[in-house]
Amino acid sequence: MISTAFAIAVFEFVLLIFSLSFHECAHAWTASRLGDQTARLQGRVTLNPMYHVDPIGTLLFPGIAIFGPLIGLGFLGGYLIGWAKPTPVITRNLRNIVRDDNMITLAGPASNLALALAGFLGLVIIILTTRNLPAQQNAFNSGIDAIALLCELSIRVNIALLIFNLLPIPPLDGSRVVRHMLPYNALQSYDRMGMFSYILMIVVGGPIVGFLLGPAMRLVYFVLDRIQGS
Repeated sequence: MISTAFAIAVFEFVLLIFSLSFHECAHAWTASRLGDQTARLQGRVTLNPMYHVDPIGTLLFPGIAIFGPLIGLGFLGGYLIGWAKPTPVITRNLRNIVRDDNMITLAGPASNLALALAGFLGLVIIILTTRNLPAQQNAFNSGIDAIALLCELSIRVNIALLIFNLLPIPPLDGSRVVRHMLPYNALQSYDRMGMFSYILMIVVGGPIVGFLLGPAMRLVYFVLDRIQGS
């Protein structure tokens, strides 16, 4: 039913915005703990999406991917990728620049992993209490179905964001780790990728996320089925 499909799309979109806000908040909080208060002073240590939303990366592209197929624009619906406003970090404020900058960088993907694990644990609790895994992504027969759907979408959205942000494409998180390993001349070229980076994020990053997300979700379902059958 279109109403169910639309409700699922809304859930997915809201979860994506929350997950991106949680991701950037994790960057900002970690930076603050390690000595750089730049993001904290800009109000970025918050889950309020207003401080993190990027019109293109948080709203436009995810909106097209999620809602496009529902309005007959399936050719516009692509891989679920997204990004928020980068969290500002002034590395000279850090005690150990390379180590601390890497910790700040990896705090974002780690936050998405935490949200995915929370969704997984939610499904495990549902299975252990009801001895059944509610219908996935196709029904709202009860409140348990809605909670299970939210948990499943949390897993899917956050695994996608985890994979996407670890790609070594500027300005994604993976690129900040890689740039610390590059010699000076290569680093200058790497930092000047500009608009080409955003093209790579969409043209290359999307398919990579789609390629890896499938096996990851099959592993999740396999483990849940084993728990259900035990």
